[in-house]
Amino acid sequence: MFRTALRNVLVHKARLLMTVLAVMLGVAFVSGTLVFTSTISDASQASSRKGFDNVDVVIKPSDNTQSTPGARSPLDHKLLDKAAGVPGAASATGTVSGFTAIADKSGKLIGEGFSTSGSNYFPGADGKDARYPMRDGAAPKGPHEFALDAHTADRGGYKVGDTVRISVDGPVREQKLTGIFTTDDGTVAAGGSLALFDTATAQKRFAAPGEFSEIDIKAAPGTSQAALKDAVEKILPKQGATATTGKQLVDEQSKFIATGMDGMKNALLAFAGVALFVGTFIIANTFTMLVAQRTKELALLRAVGASRRQVTRSVLIEALVVGTVAAVTGLLAGIGIAAALRALVGATGAKVPDGPLVISPSTILISLLVGTVVTVLAAWLPGRRAAKIPPVAAMNSLHSIATTKSLMVRNTIGALFAGAGAAAVLTATGMSYSGSTRAIMGAGVGLLLIGVLVLTPLLSRPLIALAAPALRLFGISGLLARQNAVRNPRRTAATASALMIGLMLITGMTAVAGSAQQAIDKMATASLKADYMVSMASRTPLSPDVAEKLASTDEVTASSPLRNSPARIGTTTEFLTGVNGKDFGKLTQLDFSEGALGTLSGDRAVVDDSTAKEKGWHTGSRLPVTFEDGKRGTLAIGGVYQRNQIIHGIILDNATLAPHQKHITDMQVMVKTKDGATAASKDKLVTALGKNPAITVADKKDVSGDIAKTITLMLNMLYGLLAMTVIVAVLGVINTLAMSVFERAQEIGMLRAIGLDRRGIKQMVRLESLVISLFGGVLGIGLGVFFAWATGELIKATGQLSTYETVLPWGRMGLFLALAAMVGVLAALWPARRAAKLNMLQAIKAE
Repeated sequence: MFRTALRNVLVHKARLLMTVLAVMLGVAFVSGTLVFTSTISDASQASSRKGFDNVDVVIKPSDNTQSTPGARSPLDHKLLDKAAGVPGAASATGTVSGFTAIADKSGKLIGEGFSTSGSNYFPGADGKDARYPMRDGAAPKGPHEFALDAHTADRGGYKVGDTVRISVDGPVREQKLTGIFTTDDGTVAAGGSLALFDTATAQKRFAAPGEFSEIDIKAAPGTSQAALKDAVEKILPKQGATATTGKQLVDEQSKFIATGMDGMKNALLAFAGVALFVGTFIIANTFTMLVAQRTKELALLRAVGASRRQVTRSVLIEALVVGTVAAVTGLLAGIGIAAALRALVGATGAKVPDGPLVISPSTILISLLVGTVVTVLAAWLPGRRAAKIPPVAAMNSLHSIATTKSLMVRNTIGALFAGAGAAAVLTATGMSYSGSTRAIMGAGVGLLLIGVLVLTPLLSRPLIALAAPALRLFGISGLLARQNAVRNPRRTAATASALMIGLMLITGMTAVAGSAQQAIDKMATASLKADYMVSMASRTPLSPDVAEKLASTDEVTASSPLRNSPARIGTTTEFLTGVNGKDFGKLTQLDFSEGALGTLSGDRAVVDDSTAKEKGWHTGSRLPVTFEDGKRGTLAIGGVYQRNQIIHGIILDNATLAPHQKHITDMQVMVKTKDGATAASKDKLVTALGKNPAITVADKKDVSGDIAKTITLMLNMLYGLLAMTVIVAVLGVINTLAMSVFERAQEIGMLRAIGLDRRGIKQMVRLESLVISLFGGVLGIGLGVFFAWATGELIKATGQLSTYETVLPWGRMGLFLALAAMVGVLAALWPARRAAKLNMLQAIKAE
């Protein structure tokens, strides 16, 4: 039986080619994802470890110090000196860092917002900082000097002695470039930038005079990190600072990087799973047809003594051979895909840390198991069905027509699953949002999808019948195409289901993404009367000088900075949002459920409805507050407004908040101008701010454009990933049609003999393919619309997007249906040509 199975694989290798390709694509996606994410993760971790080569123990402020109002960082020069004198310490370095934007010679920002940073050059006894060896020039020594990493200097075309425009918190500063250094910093290796200032300047810009962000200690030879940490902990204040070994930091950073990569890996593997799931329909279809074509052969094997188990085993051995070949080729293709992805990421301008491709044993094992297991499982049912056929019945081909009982059982099961799934989805849409709601919704979606897949043969007849009027236009070819499409409902269903799943996902995601974009856009425009929102490109705090500069501009009629400050209210820490109370009403249009905005001044504040409901506050409530500087006061709630994505929290006048802030910074500034949001007004604001590359001036269209850009980017990525599913579906249609042509060779020969020409044969096969593909497309788009609606109800239940309404992308849906039709036309090209070339006499004699 083993030799028989191998012989059948070799005999039918052309027919199994599409199955091999389908499995190979899915396995390539899996292995490529695992290799790519492992490579990037390992390279990032290696780059990160380099940054801790000279660090054995790190002192950092404790979390409660950073969030407690009035608390001051204990990391000062006094603690630094103590750390340097700890037994077993070779040296101690004080570090302070923050955002620093570097402009190129054309005024544009080098790098991306969060990856552009600044720090301090901390010279040792020899006058050098071992972390940053100077390639050219010397270290910075005054407030108007700085040094730049070599990679950024080369990108910007800068050399020692140049004057460079930089920005730390908003205003543009012109600094003299005194040195260019090399570094193993992981951010720089990933394409970021690093600017260095002398310690006093860095402290003034990133923290406070005399304060550090962290203190790094290097151990003397013979001292372990654990021993040094024990010694360091003895000099720490009782509260406010913690000590951590370099190894712990490396492990934490590695875990953080691995966790970050897990999100990407899981998302990519999910799409690989969809592609493999779609591939199972092709595999099952292929083996069903192969078994049907070898019915008499299998019957003869049974007649000469082969048992049912041996027949089933022979089919599974064929599947195992096919799956193994597909898995091996998929693994190799996946390694190539990972290398290509890495090169593609580098070509887009993103800096990828150097390192070899990581092909772990687990990747090889998973890829091989996925390919073989999926193939064998998909072939098990056709093999089992073949083994159940009595030899005499198989000789007479009585098995070929599914019994009425089997179809009734299948339809009953499908109806029960679909009904239960639809009921669960509808129940979830009527529930308040919770974890159980998501679980019920997920279970309902799964049950409904399974039910529809089981019912697809039943649905094929009425839906394909709708195409009858159009097919009549093609005469006898159209009539034959419709009859062929419904002749074997199970085969038609399996072929169409692959395309259905892909279009269901694409339609659902497009509808949800478009609806979310419109909801956020509506929320933004409804709550804002300001013409512009001014913020840092990195979303880091702005200097209050920016708000003052804008307020003094003739073009501006009203403006308000938005400031955040932690405060203790009761037993919890809340963030207060400070605004210009006089102008805030001119810049916003909030919907109040209690009270009104009025004039914000003194101790009067307003709060969003979510916070008010959680805390039990209402209009007239008086809140005891401990401000950031430790002083106490009281706030009176004057109104409760509807929360939105832009404005939320506890809002009060900046005149009340500012005296209690240690460092006054703004998150963004709302601006209203004389002439509204015009190109001329925007240019005036940009010019007033010194054409600063680190600051963005965005009107409502820009805000909507950013939202649209993000969602469009996400959708394009999803389309690219789901294209794999569509490709697999195309292979399935080609495979089914090609094998169907072989199966119907005698019939096609008879049609030729009685007068149907080659053109008519081609047209028949093409129309059959078109009808099956459109059937899958209609089902997929219909399911996608239903799931988009259900997901929208779930989103509305969360309360995060109150303006959400499901909007159907009719234009895109039309394109998706056209895509299904194109799949049908393209998939039929080779099978139709093959059918037309059959020799009619040989075909009539074919068994």
